[in-house]
Amino acid sequence: MNRHRQIYEGKAKILYATDDPDVLLAYFKDDATAFNAQKRGTIVGKGEINCQIAAHLFREIEAQGIATHYIDCPAADEMRVKAVQIMPIEVVVRNIAAGSLCQQTGIALGTILPQPLVEFFYKNDALGDPLLTRDRLLLMELATSAQLDILHAKAIQINHILQNFFKQCAITLVDFKIEFGVDKHQQILLADEISPDSCRLWLTGEPDPDLRVLDKDRFRRDLGNVEDAYRAVLARVLGVRE
Repeated sequence: MNRHRQIYEGKAKILYATDDPDVLLAYFKDDATAFNAQKRGTIVGKGEINCQIAAHLFREIEAQGIATHYIDCPAADEMRVKAVQIMPIEVVVRNIAAGSLCQQTGIALGTILPQPLVEFFYKNDALGDPLLTRDRLLLMELATSAQLDILHAKAIQINHILQNFFKQCAITLVDFKIEFGVDKHQQILLADEISPDSCRLWLTGEPDPDLRVLDKDRFRRDLGNVEDAYRAVLARVLGVRE
């Protein structure tokens, strides 16, 4: 598919306009960043791997009634998506304590939460993507109360779908970050990507806390074998029949 004017470049993707104003082309990069882009590197083949994982998961989520921006993949590292206005909110769903939840609360790593925890973060690199309360989100007019209710409900539904899917892959879904966009009809669509970049994924049944990691924590924490971990997730995801 012909790439036209570049309209946005983020840490992991470049967005291009297409002949259709309602359709964008997302190119998935091999670039890797962590700690708000303070750590940078390259994960060989990451663009293709993440694009294919995200496409598969978007199709799975669409099949279960959640609208997404996904259209198709004209190339292994390219995804056609519906044009949306990305909401400046990162929605994080946690099933097991890890990362900042442990750092900020003292809850032990690996603690299974009694119910999924949904958190909202302000998508703003300059401010370090801070965790915001509902009242702060409303104060800043980042979303309406009704929109926040929709985001929370969709996040819980997506978590249920992904937990069940990854269970078939013998992978434990620890937590994940998702983003949403608003289309020209004011419909809220799941957007961005779902991949080892945006999820914490542990190999089910692996007792070693380092060997079990199948996500970007391998890059963050210099655990090595990052590409192998990403490829393992792709193989397991593609091994589940749609």
